[in-house]
Amino acid sequence: MIEKLKAEELWDILIIGGGATGLGIALDAVTRGYKVLVVEQSDFAKGTSSRSTKLVHGGVRYLAQGDVALVREASKERGLLRKNAPHLVKNQTFVIPVYSWLDKIKYGIGLKIYDWIAGGLSLGSSVLISRDQIIQALPEVVTRRLKGGVKYHDGQFDDSRLAINLVQTIIEQGGSAVNYMKVVSLLKDARKVCGAVLQDEESGDSFSVQAKAVVNATGVFVDGILKMDDPAARNSVVASQGIHLVFDRSVYSSEHALMIPKTSDGRVLFAVPWHQEVVVGTTDTLVGAPSMEPEALEEEINFILNTASQYLTKSLTRKEIKSIYVGLRPLAAPQEGSQKSKEISRSHKILHSGSYLFTIIGGKWTTFRKMGEDLVDDVEKTLSWPRTISVSRSFKIHGYREEVDWKDPLYFYGSDSEAIRKNLPDENDWLSERLRIYRGQVDWAVRHEMARTVEDFLARRTRALFLDAEESMRMAPEVAMLMAASLGKDKAWAAQQVLAFNTIAEKYKL
Repeated sequence: MIEKLKAEELWDILIIGGGATGLGIALDAVTRGYKVLVVEQSDFAKGTSSRSTKLVHGGVRYLAQGDVALVREASKERGLLRKNAPHLVKNQTFVIPVYSWLDKIKYGIGLKIYDWIAGGLSLGSSVLISRDQIIQALPEVVTRRLKGGVKYHDGQFDDSRLAINLVQTIIEQGGSAVNYMKVVSLLKDARKVCGAVLQDEESGDSFSVQAKAVVNATGVFVDGILKMDDPAARNSVVASQGIHLVFDRSVYSSEHALMIPKTSDGRVLFAVPWHQEVVVGTTDTLVGAPSMEPEALEEEINFILNTASQYLTKSLTRKEIKSIYVGLRPLAAPQEGSQKSKEISRSHKILHSGSYLFTIIGGKWTTFRKMGEDLVDDVEKTLSWPRTISVSRSFKIHGYREEVDWKDPLYFYGSDSEAIRKNLPDENDWLSERLRIYRGQVDWAVRHEMARTVEDFLARRTRALFLDAEESMRMAPEVAMLMAASLGKDKAWAAQQVLAFNTIAEKYKL
C-alpha cells in the first residue's frame, strides 16, 4: 500500500479517517470507479468504530424522539447490510419486558410502526408475548409485577471485523488504504485544498499526496483537520461518551437480547449476546476534549450495574465484569442553546470550507454506506464532476457468505475461514481456548489484514480485549512472538509490544 501511495501522482479522492465513515465513503467512491486513498493515523476502526453496542439497528429510541426520517434511513440500511455482509450481520431477536398494561400497549404499537417503516427490508415482525413466554425467553428476568412484553427484530454485528472487510473490499476494487499514516498538514493550490502531507507513524517517513478532492472523515477528531485548513474554524462536533460492560454468559444466559426501554435518565439500555459473552450498555455523557483511549467514569459504571440489576434476578457486580470499553460519538454540535447529548441528532451532516475541504460529521455504523453515497454525490455536485450512480447498495463485502454457522470460532471471517482452517495444525491449536482463538489467526491477520501491533490483533482482528481483558493480557506475549516471526521483528520489538498492549489493556479492567 505504501509503495502504491508513493507511485500515484494524483488521486481522485483522499479520505482522512479509517473508521466507519471514511471506509463507507471509500467503498462508495471506489465502486463508482474513482481512484481512492484512505489514510488512518492509527489502526482501522481504532476509535469509536470498534466500540459500538454491536447493533445494526433502525433506532427504537429515535422513533420515540420522533425522528422518523433517521429511523427509516437506518432501517433500510440495516436490511442492505444484512444482505451485503451476511457473515457479520445477524438477525437478533430483542425482548422488552413490561411491568404495566399501558406500557405493553404503547411498546406494542410503537414496534409495529418500527416494522412498518422498514418495509420490505424488515428483519421480522414484532409480536406481543405473554408473561410465561417472557420468563421462558429471559430466564434471569425479574418476574414481580411482570405483565408480559414485546419481541422484535434488529441486527447484531461485529464492528471492527466489518471495518477490516471493508478495507479488503476497497483494495480489491483498486483503491488504497493505509493504517498508521497520519496527516500532518494540508496542501493548497490557490487557496483550494489539493492534498496532504502524510507521515508514516512506523518509519517516520513523510510523503506528499495530491488529490482532486480531500475529505475529512475523522469522527470526534474532525475539528483538528478543520483547524489545519482554517485555524479560526469553529468546533463542529461535540463528543459524547458511551461505555459498555462485558460479562460472562453465566449472568445472562438468553439468546435473546434484552432491551430496557426507559432508564432513570430517559435512555435505553441493552444486554446483547455477542460472541460468547454479553455486552451491557450504554451511557451517553458529554465529555471535553476527545482522546484515543477514553476512560469510563465511576457514575457510568454504577449506572449500568444498578439499572441492569433492577431487571435481572442476579445483581451484576463489579467483580463479574470481564472487560469495559468506552467509545466517543461524534455528534453535530448544537448551534444554539444547550442540549442533552441523547437529544442531539444522530443524523449526518456534510460541511464545506471555503477551500473545498469536505467534512462529514455525525452518523452511526448502521448508516455508514448511505453517508458514503451522500458524500460522493456532494463532491460530484460541488466540484462539477460528471455525475455517477452509486452501486454500493447491492455490493457484496469481502468475506460474503450466505450460510453461516454462528458457533464456528472462525465464522466472522466468512469465505476466508476455509483458507485459515487449512493452515491450522489441528482444530485444538488454541491460542485461547476460552475465547476460541487459534494461533494460526495471528499470521493471517499480519499477512491479509494489515495487523501491525499486538493491540491490532487482540482488540480488532479478534475481539479478545473487548471480551476478556485478563485473558487478552495472558495471550499478549505469545501473540507478540508470533507477530514478530511474521513481520521479521526481533525479541526487543516483541517485548515493547507486550508492554504497550498491557498499558492499554489495564484501561479495560476495573
